[in-house]
Amino acid sequence: MVRMLIVDDHAIVLEGLRTLLSEEDTIQVVGEARNGMEAVALATQLQPDVVLMDLVMPEMDGITATRHIRQNCPHTQVVVLTSFAEDQRVPEAIQAGAIGYLLKDVLKPDLIAAIQAAARSEPTLHPEAQRQLMRQVVAPAKPDLLRTLTEREMDVLRLVAAGHSNKEIAAKLHLTEGTVKGYVSAVLAKLNVADRTQAALYAVKHGVV
Repeated sequence: MVRMLIVDDHAIVLEGLRTLLSEEDTIQVVGEARNGMEAVALATQLQPDVVLMDLVMPEMDGITATRHIRQNCPHTQVVVLTSFAEDQRVPEAIQAGAIGYLLKDVLKPDLIAAIQAAARSEPTLHPEAQRQLMRQVVAPAKPDLLRTLTEREMDVLRLVAAGHSNKEIAAKLHLTEGTVKGYVSAVLAKLNVADRTQAALYAVKHGVV
């Protein structure tokens, strides 16, 4: 008997999964959670064999919850069940300790098989998740362009990302507006982006702000 904890922030999804899994004689749903924090608390309390984990949830996302569960409950396996197989989410979920990665269009027999495989510590990946991982492996490493920026250029980038104009940046950094314009041009060139908006998006994506 595989003891299951199911985690999803949508009540109708939880109900559907509970109904589907309860039809299986080899699976017992022992708990349900609506967000990552609840998932970590319940997994620690219940010590299930397998957690079926959504990724996009309030309070704590599924990747962070997976990491905590694997740390707190080393015998509990996590299978991600999500709507997306994005470039970053797949390797992040695997690195966090997930043993499976499935999309919500998975067929019932495949879902059951993945849960049973996880209980045996065997991995299962949706074909699209496999493709994402392969792309990560074969793609050349991207240079860390932020390392090419000077400390002052980083200051300017942070303020650009915060939505400040050149005049406002000049006032904050005690520089002339012309000097700021030069810094902005240097930042755009080093990050290989076309304009301030792209620079701001790059900064947000890479955790500068």
